[in-house]
Amino acid sequence: MLLSTIMIVVACFSPQVSNPALPTPGVFYQGRMAFLLIPFNSLWNLGQATSLLHAVKIVFQNVLNLFLLYPLVFGLLMVRPSLRSVQSVLMLGFTLSLSIELTQLALDCLWDFNRVFELDDLLTNTFGAYLAYRTYLFLEKRKVVSEEP
Repeated sequence: MLLSTIMIVVACFSPQVSNPALPTPGVFYQGRMAFLLIPFNSLWNLGQATSLLHAVKIVFQNVLNLFLLYPLVFGLLMVRPSLRSVQSVLMLGFTLSLSIELTQLALDCLWDFNRVFELDDLLTNTFGAYLAYRTYLFLEKRKVVSEEP
């Protein structure tokens, strides 16, 4: 779990280099803070990609967001029986994702990290936590993982 936490910190809190050739459609700015509050923006605006590589990058970024919290949540499910409900996992995934997004905003307020607060990140990260839960249930049913820590 420590390794997945380190990977989350590096992936989410390191500064991003802006690439004008690969713009993100739908982003609006409030000072240095960037927001993308259109649900499923990547799907609605995929046609605005400037190249096939740009389109692949957009899709790949969303797939990575699905699995950002997956290892951490799966590990927590292994050691914390109290988290083993749909409600707990969804709340955990959403809370972790919202914490990441708000911290990114704070970093952009203090320093220009070029991060974007994205509604889609909240959705994909939360769904990724749910996928970890479903994986845990699948493995538990097959007795691959233990019900007790």
